Amino acid sequence: MTRMLIIGPPGSGKGTQAERISERLGVVAISTGDIFRANVKGETPLGVEAKKYMDAGDFVPDSVTNKMVRDRLGEDDVDGGFLLDGYPRTTAQVDYLDGILATGEQKLDVVLQLTADDEELVTRLLGRAKETGRSDDNEAVIRHRLDLYHGQTEAVVAKYAERGILTQVDGIGGIDEVTDRVMQAIKAAQSA
Repeated sequence: MTRMLIIGPPGSGKGTQAERISERLGVVAISTGDIFRANVKGETPLGVEAKKYMDAGDFVPDSVTNKMVRDRLGEDDVDGGFLLDGYPRTTAQVDYLDGILATGEQKLDVVLQLTADDEELVTRLLGRAKETGRSDDNEAVIRHRLDLYHGQTEAVVAKYAERGILTQVDGIGGIDEVTDRVMQAIKAAQSA
């Protein structure tokens, strides 16, 4: 059984790699973005609350996000393991996730961090914005998102590094090349 987390800056290929890891390891990939969308679409009480913040362009508060993640991790399809993408983003969320897992006498096996140079990511995201026609992805917005990522996740990454479960993988290169590095890193982490 594998319980893991994938962390990486915007444009690092987290979503793509999460799908590939999920397929190869036979674990469910859980994206907080997907959880938000499902709750909003289903008009659940948490979804209605989250939508207020999302519509205003604000972050959904931890209290709402935590409850959504707790509900999702309580579903049957995670019994064989899971890959969390986009959560936890803060040390308070790390503590909350620890509590969720502890109730089932579980813990994370590995935290995979995709790393990439900011300038490479800006170039990659600007190219993607051009391809998809996303006008909201200009250089200033992209750099702001990268600054937020670095500011939010450094403490999270440090916490998992202290526990000895953090594995860093270079996220730059071809998709297959990165997937090969990711799978080798997971295998090495699990046998350590």
